[in-house]
Amino acid sequence: MTARKPSRRRQTWDEIHTIADALGSTVLTTRRLAGGFSHETCLVTLSDGQVVVRLGGPDPAVEAAVMATARRHVPVPEVLLVVPAAAGEPDGRPAMVLEYVSGTPLEQVLGADGSTGPPLGDLGAEVGRVVAGIGTVPYDRPGFFADGQLTVRGERPWSAQLPEVAASCMDAVQAGRLDRATRDDWVKLCAEHAPALTRVDAHARLVHADINPKNILVSVNGGGWRVAAVLDWEFSYAGCPYADAGNMLRFGPDYPAEFVDGFRAGFAGHQPADLPLPDDWAYLGRILDMFALSDLVTRPAGNPVADQAAAQIRRWVAAGIPG
Repeated sequence: MTARKPSRRRQTWDEIHTIADALGSTVLTTRRLAGGFSHETCLVTLSDGQVVVRLGGPDPAVEAAVMATARRHVPVPEVLLVVPAAAGEPDGRPAMVLEYVSGTPLEQVLGADGSTGPPLGDLGAEVGRVVAGIGTVPYDRPGFFADGQLTVRGERPWSAQLPEVAASCMDAVQAGRLDRATRDDWVKLCAEHAPALTRVDAHARLVHADINPKNILVSVNGGGWRVAAVLDWEFSYAGCPYADAGNMLRFGPDYPAEFVDGFRAGFAGHQPADLPLPDDWAYLGRILDMFALSDLVTRPAGNPVADQAAAQIRRWVAAGIPG
């Protein structure tokens, strides 16, 4: 008789208790948190405090190394423990244990009516300052990180890759999300604007690559806004920091205008001195974001962010890239 596999809930419970044992503590309560495309995230109350446990996803060693580097420049939770996937265990998941940081998700603040708290323009400026700080970390060449030492694996220029990535993703999109004509027009739009990226192909700065209001915790300190933590660094790479600005402004029309204006000013005003900011940095950021938009619309049916990305693609195909 074949043994029954444990339920996912039971597996998560067992994994968290194993982690607690490694930390020399015991589990009191657990609560699943939102966020994370490829992993499960839980807030765990231990006998000696609270931690955040991330289960699943790619090898966390690279992400942990990125977070340790970024933490010297921007607010990032401390990594307390990294657990690789168990060898020989087909269902074994890697795990990362983070310190718990108190704060309010930025998306919750932007979704409120804005009638309480400091001005949203000040919040935008603070977020822009922190996002600019991510791009102060230099690397020797652009590309993706290959190991826990953050060795950068060289890549073909982004300007050459964008049309190919867009075409591949559009072939994978469900017809019900984008019709064939829109997909073809998107590939053409990417090919038309990709040459502009030759100006930033050589940039080799830390890019978060998923910097959006879900992945930023904020708080009020001394009467003003501050970013408490930047979360979820699993997609980070070395490249052009304008990509993070493009990511944050992707759905900018959905945010309060004063926040968007503050973000633009904060990001532009805190760029590293050795990387002069061109006047059209926001446009370049939008072109870089075309990689992410192309990938997002390949997500399964019912994914709300994928549906938002599809709507964005339809707008850009119809009216062109803003700015």
